Amino acid sequence: MRRAEERERTGPVGAVIDAVEREGVEYAHGADRPLGGYLFVVATYVAATAGGIALLRHRRRTLPSSIPLGDVAVMSAATFQLARLITKKPITSVLRAPFTEFEGPGAPAELQERVRGDGIRHALGELLTCPFCAAHWIVTGFGFSYVLSPEITRLVATMLTVEAAADFLQFGHAAVSDRS
Repeated sequence: MRRAEERERTGPVGAVIDAVEREGVEYAHGADRPLGGYLFVVATYVAATAGGIALLRHRRRTLPSSIPLGDVAVMSAATFQLARLITKKPITSVLRAPFTEFEGPGAPAELQERVRGDGIRHALGELLTCPFCAAHWIVTGFGFSYVLSPEITRLVATMLTVEAAADFLQFGHAAVSDRS
């Protein structure tokens, strides 16, 4: 008896699965690209965004016609800081540990980690170690929270912005101290 993955697939679903697998092989050119894991991550993002929209509608919240530039600036800096906190800081390595392997120190007060595993585990590891990738999720959360509770969102974003500014001051202080 053949193993499950060696069985012939039949019907329209089997044809779609076969076509997706062929495309994945052609796309990857032999590299290990966890397209199924990425699909899971994207589907989760879409579902979470749809859930956020449903929540806004349920609470009868209207979207702002514009967002003040000051709020955009604070949420931008907060998104930057929270993305670095989640993806690079030692204190959050416990969140990344199931998906990564510690390699050593990275930038000041940050870690360098290698993504491990296959499929969904690998895709989640990439999300949790990439500040650019995490920022997309974070800013979506800020967007929904801004509509639901602008005051709390401003408070949290301001605290993260102050933390980012403090980090840059620490770097500046260290640079000046090193020259002395």
